[in-house]
Amino acid sequence: MALSKEIMGCSLIERSLFNSSSKVLVSHRFNYKQSQFWVNPVLKKNRVELRKIRRGPVAAISEDLVRAVPEKAVKFKVRGVVTVRKKNKEDLKETIVKHLDALTDKIGRNVVLELISTEIDPKTKAPKKSNQAVLKDWSEKSNLKTERVNYIAEFTVESNFGVPGAITVSNRHQKEFFMESITIEGFACGPVHFPCNSWVQSTKDHPGKRTFFSNQPYLPSETPAGLRTLREKELKDLRGDGQGVRKLSDRVYDFDIYNDLGNPDKGMEFARPSLGGEKIPYPRRCRTGRIPTDTDLHSESRLEKPLPMYVPRDEQFEESKQNTFSAGRLKGLLHNLLPSLMANISANNHDFKGFSDIDSLYSEGLLLKLGLQDELLKKLPLPKVVDKITKTTQGDLLKYNTPKILSKDRFAWIRDDEFGRQAIAGVNPVNIERLTVFPPVSKLDPEIYGSQESALKEEHIVGHLNGMTVQQALDENKLYIVDYHDIYLPFLDRINALDGRKSYATRTVFFLTSLGTLKPIAIELSLPPNGHTSRSKRVVTPPADATTSWMWQLAKTHVCSNDAGVHQLVNHWLRTHASSEPFILAAHRQLSAMHPIFKLLDPHMRYTLEVNALARQNLINADGVIESCFTPGRYCMEMSAAAYKNFWRFDLEGLPADLIRRGMAVPDPTQPHGLKLLVEDYPYAADGLLIWSAIQNWVRTYVGRYYPDSAQICNDRELQAWYAESINVGHADLRHEDWWPTLATPDDLTSILTTIIWLTSAQHAALNFGQYPYGGYIPNRPPLMRRLIPEEGDPEYANFLADPQKYFLSSLPSLLQATKFMAVVDSLSTHSPDEEYIGERQQPSIWSGDAEVVEAFYGFSAEIRRIEKEIEKRNGDARLRNRCGAGVLPYELLAPSSEPGVTCRGVPNSVSI
Repeated sequence: MALSKEIMGCSLIERSLFNSSSKVLVSHRFNYKQSQFWVNPVLKKNRVELRKIRRGPVAAISEDLVRAVPEKAVKFKVRGVVTVRKKNKEDLKETIVKHLDALTDKIGRNVVLELISTEIDPKTKAPKKSNQAVLKDWSEKSNLKTERVNYIAEFTVESNFGVPGAITVSNRHQKEFFMESITIEGFACGPVHFPCNSWVQSTKDHPGKRTFFSNQPYLPSETPAGLRTLREKELKDLRGDGQGVRKLSDRVYDFDIYNDLGNPDKGMEFARPSLGGEKIPYPRRCRTGRIPTDTDLHSESRLEKPLPMYVPRDEQFEESKQNTFSAGRLKGLLHNLLPSLMANISANNHDFKGFSDIDSLYSEGLLLKLGLQDELLKKLPLPKVVDKITKTTQGDLLKYNTPKILSKDRFAWIRDDEFGRQAIAGVNPVNIERLTVFPPVSKLDPEIYGSQESALKEEHIVGHLNGMTVQQALDENKLYIVDYHDIYLPFLDRINALDGRKSYATRTVFFLTSLGTLKPIAIELSLPPNGHTSRSKRVVTPPADATTSWMWQLAKTHVCSNDAGVHQLVNHWLRTHASSEPFILAAHRQLSAMHPIFKLLDPHMRYTLEVNALARQNLINADGVIESCFTPGRYCMEMSAAAYKNFWRFDLEGLPADLIRRGMAVPDPTQPHGLKLLVEDYPYAADGLLIWSAIQNWVRTYVGRYYPDSAQICNDRELQAWYAESINVGHADLRHEDWWPTLATPDDLTSILTTIIWLTSAQHAALNFGQYPYGGYIPNRPPLMRRLIPEEGDPEYANFLADPQKYFLSSLPSLLQATKFMAVVDSLSTHSPDEEYIGERQQPSIWSGDAEVVEAFYGFSAEIRRIEKEIEKRNGDARLRNRCGAGVLPYELLAPSSEPGVTCRGVPNSVSI
């Protein structure tokens, strides 16, 4: 027995396994799935070199000692260290249950674990198993005030057990707990790691055992015999059967359409069409299975705040993230409560009376702005809420932080050069296109929407081209456009019929100056033809006098409002949040946790399902924040769906393909990224290409590690099932489009994965974390406009001439609309303390058992740090006028790291807010 323990406790240089007759076999098959614990294979040309993994001193084993192994298998003990993450705050019920579990643990209601070998027992034809072991000292450690607690479990295994590949856990307590990791020590291979990061439910709620696999990656065809059945069962459990109402403790991933945004039971004005299906195509979302509404069997009943929406248990926010989100939401509640009270008290409180009213939201806060004193807060029936927010805001209760757009120049937003700069370096830098034909042409059906011809003429712009003709400017790539005509025009009649909503379908033409900056030179404002054809389209050009100066400012503001709508509904929500969800659902349903591609994608899926569920509950729902605060109102999500149907293409969502599609770059193999930017100082694109290339190189290295040829890709049934389900079920309404990339080669897989990781990390960051820094000052990019621009002869034209500032402010959102929007985008722009940024991951040294891959990841992390320094250097380069200069904000939205809070920088791994 002692001899066996001595042998099994040694670290071997070469792989040694005890077979069923207990003879030692030395394996000479060194591939990634067999060799990681012993040696690390390095492929060099056509030969394999083995690099030893250092694990401390190595015990020498002589030939005589090996021969001394007894013929009969003997038993020995190994130790498991189980790390459990504890909650910092518990409610009364949780505390009572915790003490009850500590008591019952002493009498045998334990947490029970069992090791599963990678090998099959030749006698039973089932995987080899250890004895059952319990977590020790649970009751003694139940009151420890630490974030993590380590528990010990001792297993007894036979000497021919082989390598542990899985572990099962039964939680016989009443309360769930979060299992972070398990490390098994005592095997010859060295420590075996199990990164769990999952909630383990009580067996009273979920009677089956939970299975966790070691960090060793396996392709499906190379799964060890002892793990094959467990691998299939785990995936089957995660898919569920598509039936019933999901419980919050479930871990079931399934698809559904967006049929829960409306609430027809509340009244027909709250009914909304279902998104997804032949009539209105849309990506699928996570199924919750709630019962239908009483008035419409095709609409799913809603759960309103504070009731939680279902997402699989492991997708829910962790505690620090939840605290950050809740504090922001509660602060937003009070920000909106007081304006609502005052709006009811005073009918004159609806509009901002001057720009100083807006400024006072940052300097004085709403209390002083509205003439309210602290005593009023104390009288409100919200003492706990107020106390919580007061602590989190450190005394600045109801005072808004000054948006970054005001930090260098309070009047920057008025300037034309800043208007142009934000088109390529603001919060929505992805709609600018190179103009190739002038005047621009609509793609809408002229039978329905009238003439496709633009009102823009050469005479509108030729005076702003530095002596060039229009054709010369086109040929020399000097003309650019932000074109919202086709996405807004089909909805304008309905939008403008809404109370207090007015919009145009805008086109803005820019000229690229010799300094590399964009100068707006014409704005086209279109309305649907309705008999007043002469007035359905108008062109506004840079001002010549005081009156046209205000006209120009109003036109730019309408463009910014169009921009805010497309940014939120299409580029931000649809292209990063909604379009990613099907790939995430399919990954959990079709890729085992031990699949190398699941391990690669795992950090890029964190929190997204929870964020999207909260959006359905509070942001994109009927009468939710988006409808309340954005000009399209109740038609917001229908506009998003129209963009999905008409514009969205997965094959063009990667950065290089998107830049080429928009004419902002051309292929150039002599350039570092294979592209030449036509606007050289395009901060979003220039920084984005650095991150895109780093992701692509990392993914290519990773894919090459497991897929040396196309046959491996085509024969990987889990991988093919994931991609097929993402398209055929998750994006079912577009599944027949011929632009979907094929998945047949390692290059195909690299491209698909790079696009997904780009969208969920850098693309989302570029579109999200500047929302409050740029949009928190309402005049800079108002989400909603309430008035059109008056023309001579209009009844309001005289009012406009008499007090243009008052007319301008009355066109913006009301005080209530503005402060509600500001509170929401403040929360959406906030990084939580547990944010995981690109180049980081949980348990960085053990997330994979493949040491070669872990080493490559550290190389990727180093490249991300290098990129951060390069971005910092660019922001100090005076030649780059779009990111450096007097009153010019540096472009940091793609700077990878960030502190918590609203920082206007930082690239999290995933769509996490």
